[in-house]
Amino acid sequence: MNNKPDDLGEPIEITLVGEDGEEMLFEHVLTFMYENERYMALIPAEQANEEEAELVFMHIVPDKANGDRYAVVENEVLCEELFEVFEELIDEIENDTLENVREGEVRIDE
Repeated sequence: MNNKPDDLGEPIEITLVGEDGEEMLFEHVLTFMYENERYMALIPAEQANEEEAELVFMHIVPDKANGDRYAVVENEVLCEELFEVFEELIDEIENDTLENVREGEVRIDE
């Protein structure tokens, strides 16, 4: 299973429209694969700078006719599984970044 996430970079804000037509602003954290399905980890924009921000998982449902649809993951067991994968991927990304800095592959300009 290829579980390689998108690279973490500058925060990207995403506006999603709920079934009731209400717009919600999120900050994209990571898009990743789990059991051959794509998921996004998002944080509500108003919580983006908080240490204990709520993490929301969205299932990316392919829809060739209308483009991808996004469904909030509400199943608690699946949310826990996604969170475990998310934590592992974030650790992997952070470790790779630290390794690259040690090896001089990443330049940090002041």
